[in-house]
Amino acid sequence: MSSYDDDNLQFDFFDEPETVETTQRRRLPRLDRGGGGDDRPPRVPRTPGGGGGGGGAPTGVVPLVRLVGLIAIAIAIVVGLVFWVGSCQGKSKHDTYASYAAQVRTIRDADKQLGVKLVSALQTKLKASDLETSLAQFAQQEQQEYTQAQAVRPPGPLRAAHQRLLDAIELRAKGLAGMSDVLARAGANATKTSATQNATATALAGQGMLLTSSDVVWAQLYQQPATQMLKQQGVTGVVIPTSQFLPTPDDVSSRAFTIVMQHLAGASTGGAPSGLHGDSLVGVHVSPQGADLSASSATTIQVSADLAFTVTAENSGDFTEVGVPVTLKIDSGSVHIKRTETISSISPKQQQSVTFQNFDLPPDAFANRVTITATIEKVPGETKLDNNSASYPVFFTLSG
Repeated sequence: MSSYDDDNLQFDFFDEPETVETTQRRRLPRLDRGGGGDDRPPRVPRTPGGGGGGGGAPTGVVPLVRLVGLIAIAIAIVVGLVFWVGSCQGKSKHDTYASYAAQVRTIRDADKQLGVKLVSALQTKLKASDLETSLAQFAQQEQQEYTQAQAVRPPGPLRAAHQRLLDAIELRAKGLAGMSDVLARAGANATKTSATQNATATALAGQGMLLTSSDVVWAQLYQQPATQMLKQQGVTGVVIPTSQFLPTPDDVSSRAFTIVMQHLAGASTGGAPSGLHGDSLVGVHVSPQGADLSASSATTIQVSADLAFTVTAENSGDFTEVGVPVTLKIDSGSVHIKRTETISSISPKQQQSVTFQNFDLPPDAFANRVTITATIEKVPGETKLDNNSASYPVFFTLSG
């Protein structure tokens, strides 16, 4: 063997690659002993979150905190939704009751207008047949109001009270139809004699009681219980409407229908009602000055924007008078002012007043003596007229 070969062998020996065992031993991880001697305990490996043993948060604490936070947020959202839903339900409940009250108010207003038409018809000098026709038409209109009220759908808690509303409207329809039937049955005999007039008036008043009773049913059996139910339901800002079909119960009393029958007799025969009828002038009061006019001496009147004259009349007859016209005249040189107001109803021996206001007096009214004349116009059957009118001298001055 040559020296060349030996050299090659030696080179191959020293260049021999490391064995697998050597490589694995060299790659074993080195234990961190914490800087002490070999007999010290090994240091605990660091966690991924940083810090050694005991220096960081315990395992699982951070996820738990996050879970608690999410639960709190969820609870807040649920509570918010509950309050929002409750608020929406409260508004919807209020709107339901408000809509119902508005529908009832529409019916109430129509009834009120019908009551005014009825009183006007009773005070108008019609024939019995014409009044009968008018009453039948009123009854049909009220029946339509009853049908409309049946179509209203009240909230559940108001269903029982709403039935009482229907009862009140039904009484009104029956009362109007009943009065028409009374005149139809009486026919031509209704106004022939005083006895038949009184009998017809009594029968009409009996039917008229249904109208006044309807107001009681509406107030006591419908409006009050319905209002109480709103309080129990916690509904605020909604008002259950009240209703009064006639201005006063006297509009359909026996005395009122006696006057009606007398008017009907006068319209049928062309004559005047029998019995004592008439009104007299009591006096004229000036406000805000607070003075009563005198027919014997001139009164100085300070004119202001709220100047008003109140004329008072007294029924000097034995029967209720309805639709009594009252006239006030102001005359001075070129100034001629005439106003008329109406006393709707005045009972025997009772007094009623009307007020005249909103005067725009021209300059001529302040330059001369003025005469104010008040007159209670003649009513059917009235024969004594010397106490119906009076004239009062006055002077107008501007208020200081």
